[in-house]
Amino acid sequence: MANESIDKPQLVISQAQLHERIAAMGRQISHDYQGRVVHCVGILDSAFVFVADLIREIEGSVRCQFIKPYTREILGNNTATREIFFAPEVDVEDRHILLCEGILSSGQTVDFLVRNFQARGAASVALCCLLNRPSDRHVNVDVAYSGFEIGRPWLSGFGLGTPAEYLDRNVPFIFAAGDQS
Repeated sequence: MANESIDKPQLVISQAQLHERIAAMGRQISHDYQGRVVHCVGILDSAFVFVADLIREIEGSVRCQFIKPYTREILGNNTATREIFFAPEVDVEDRHILLCEGILSSGQTVDFLVRNFQARGAASVALCCLLNRPSDRHVNVDVAYSGFEIGRPWLSGFGLGTPAEYLDRNVPFIFAAGDQS
């Protein structure tokens, strides 16, 4: 790993567990979308490795693209308003959207994206996440496909970053690094 000063990483989800669960999710999605084109929209940065593995497990037609959401606080009248933007713009009209997130925590961004896609005429929008942290949820979101439910530690590996970005994203398993207090 990039920084030797990090305490010993603790394995949370093995490579074999990831492969098995993602394959099962792919089978379920294949069944649920049988005869329809799946338009997978991955949320960067945390979902890129998950989406790459997931779409290889889906049978049938799959279209894939990625978006990068970002938030901005706008100050006005002594109040701050938080707005969510994303790029690039996704053509969702009459499409079956599978919105994929690496780690689903507060739910605010995916809630915004689901409502945005629905308002723009998506035929359907289903939320799919590799890691689901419902204890951090700020809004109620309907998760159609969930890989693993997780608790509080910050996790890394398998495409997931860290707050300081000092651990490699190419590790093929998920781990908690060092002291998680």
